[in-house]
Amino acid sequence: MDLFEKCSQLHPVVELMNAGFHAYYRVQQSSPDAEVVVDGHSMIMLGSNNYLGLANDPRVKRAAVEAIATWGAGTTGSRVLNGTLSLHADIETRLARFLRRDAAIFFTSGYMANLGVISSLAGRGDCVVIDRHAHASIVDGAKLSYAEVKRFRHNDVKDLERVLESCGESGKLVAVDGIYSMTGEIAPLPRIVEACRRHGARLLVDDAHGLGVLGRHGRGTVEHFGLEDAVDVIVGTSSKALPAIGGFAAAQQPVIDFLRLSATNRPFFFATAAPASAVASIRAALDIVEQEPARRRKLWDTTRRFLHAVRGMGFDAGNSQTPIVPITVGSIERTFEMWKGLTDAGVFVNVVLPPAVPAGSCLIRMTLTASHTDQQIDRVLGALESIGARLGLIPGSGRVSEEVAIKRAG
Repeated sequence: MDLFEKCSQLHPVVELMNAGFHAYYRVQQSSPDAEVVVDGHSMIMLGSNNYLGLANDPRVKRAAVEAIATWGAGTTGSRVLNGTLSLHADIETRLARFLRRDAAIFFTSGYMANLGVISSLAGRGDCVVIDRHAHASIVDGAKLSYAEVKRFRHNDVKDLERVLESCGESGKLVAVDGIYSMTGEIAPLPRIVEACRRHGARLLVDDAHGLGVLGRHGRGTVEHFGLEDAVDVIVGTSSKALPAIGGFAAAQQPVIDFLRLSATNRPFFFATAAPASAVASIRAALDIVEQEPARRRKLWDTTRRFLHAVRGMGFDAGNSQTPIVPITVGSIERTFEMWKGLTDAGVFVNVVLPPAVPAGSCLIRMTLTASHTDQQIDRVLGALESIGARLGLIPGSGRVSEEVAIKRAG
């Protein structure tokens, strides 16, 4: 069999896209913000991870421009050889201090951070234990480690205990997301920490969607639960609340030293270092996260209002507790129909299909940001109510539209 034969077999999603349902690879013609331009039309952006609205902040952009003027367009080498700038050393110090860790190591992307950290810390004869809904980068990092990989039922700590017991005397690394990117759920970290302690396991938390969002100071899920002394490794990304490109791990000094020097950390050793413009942007954004907590408060005010309204209409938003708001629609065809209705109404959302979710549980995934205005949220809620009722997903009482009209009149 020719291995390219599968390339000519049309996937159902390709057929839908050929029919005009272009839900993926949509070309934006404006900078990332609460509203974007797609195909010449302005759309309310509910499909990004720009949680604090910093991707288009003038201070962040200015830092990037100044860094290019000073350091050039790229680093042209790996961190180990010629790619480490003083900016890289500085952001590692800043991130370690922010997360209250001894040290940090900066990767070219968040995906590569999980690949490098997990595959370096675990190896043959060890056990890597992951949640069944773990991000792809956690799954791939576990596979790359050559350790035995075991999974436990999503957010089920009793099942985690069962799996850890089955690992025997092997070295054990538990890796979980802080916030699950498809469902908006927060991991039950206090109970996970207790399970790891009972079974002598180390714990890694990928807080890509928690950093800047959760915690009094924006330090993420670990701070949210008051567990900053109990989690061994925090992995994060600088492409969401911190807007640019890159990833990092923060831990005790010996762990970071090992990650810097171990040749098993291939995603770090053999990747070109992130450009100065990205690192400078992250540093500027981190300043804002620390100095402007009002952004986080605004994000949570919008999140609470939106979740309350969506659930009040009758939509199934699962167990989301965060600015990630999933609406379960069902079949692929029906989900694309809802996406098309929202698109026509000027709302940019994401379609999530298997294998990211179980068959028959396709999602419309929305994310809220600190830069969304009340008026924009009103428009989105009105569109959701109208389209959801038309598709039979909700009763369609018209209550939300009526409340918006009363608020505007008053």
